[in-house]
Amino acid sequence: MLDKLSNTLHRFTKGWLIFLLFLLEMFFNLFVLPMAEALIKGDAGGPGPLDLRFFTPPAKMFEIIGQYGEYNRVFYRNIELTADILYPIVYTLFFSLLISWLFERGFASASRMQKWNVLPFGAWLFDLLENIGIVILLAVYPSTPMILALLTTLITMIKWSFAGGSMLLVAVGLWMAAKNRFRKQV
Repeated sequence: MLDKLSNTLHRFTKGWLIFLLFLLEMFFNLFVLPMAEALIKGDAGGPGPLDLRFFTPPAKMFEIIGQYGEYNRVFYRNIELTADILYPIVYTLFFSLLISWLFERGFASASRMQKWNVLPFGAWLFDLLENIGIVILLAVYPSTPMILALLTTLITMIKWSFAGGSMLLVAVGLWMAAKNRFRKQV
């Protein structure tokens, strides 16, 4: 299944599509997400979104959820169910296609490195699982299901690990593609 996904990504690796996804990525990073974060924090500059933290102990997580207040808990839940469903799709496709494009220029076409273009899908999967955990925690508050909070924290850490790995692959791809003067390898 991962081989088929990798091959499909390579077929859709087009410069114009990567650029379009880059523009969408920037739209989310420069406008949508900062605006949502500012609204979640509120006028008092409260705590930001849970999914931007690498590690939050469960007790701290419930303290933060309590600080949001009722309105911000509902708002945050709505963001998790809308923008934070769309954004992971955008960044997953952007990074997967960018890695594909760079690796096609950095490594031989038969290289096993070509298969690493699927790594951003790990971040996508764990981002969606994280969203489910956060939505449930926001919805059931003031109840404090510690196991769910701990699981959500672990999922968040895995998501950020996949995201970091994806960034590392972009850096490796840039280095190798530059070494080959950005010419597609055979």
